[in-house]
Amino acid sequence: MTGAFLFLCVAAIAWANITINRYEQYTFDHLEQIPPAYCAIVLGTTKFLKNGRENHYYTNRITAAVRLYRAGKCQKIIVSGDNRTHAYNEARDMKNDIVKQGVNERDIVCDFAGLRTLDSIVRFKEVFNQQKGIVVSQKFHNSRAIYIGRSWGIELYGYNADDVDRHAGIKTRIREVFSKVICVLDIELFKTRPKHLGDRIPV
Repeated sequence: MTGAFLFLCVAAIAWANITINRYEQYTFDHLEQIPPAYCAIVLGTTKFLKNGRENHYYTNRITAAVRLYRAGKCQKIIVSGDNRTHAYNEARDMKNDIVKQGVNERDIVCDFAGLRTLDSIVRFKEVFNQQKGIVVSQKFHNSRAIYIGRSWGIELYGYNADDVDRHAGIKTRIREVFSKVICVLDIELFKTRPKHLGDRIPV
């Protein structure tokens, strides 16, 4: 029984990761490859690591979002992240840092209820009324976001921010393997909805 259960667990993990990895076909490393969209969405992460050092996942996403905007691939940017305390506010941090790089503040909209990737992507459609868009994160994360988005009927593409050193990102990579399993369960089995929705917000 133990062996059979272990086999099923491994098979489920493999199936979920293969399913989501197929959506890498909608992600792009180069700006000229990306279909333009009115709005892009940048997925949040912490600006600083626990040791106080700069989080390169964060800074690389900011850089990618600015490049996308300057290239005319999007007109508006939604920054979506966790807003758990007054001191910890991913959306606010992203907006401030994007503005510092010359993007018009009026073209940036904060989503303070992006508690997880599913919440950010579903709210992109249900709250911000976007049927098509470009998600900005690292490639492994974009494929999961696009799987969610296209399951919800969003024509979503991904612009891949630069990744981090494989050694530095090993914990994130391991966590992502299991995040994809949870993601597939959320979409296919539990039909999970965001924790917060609310009224429509114009972009």
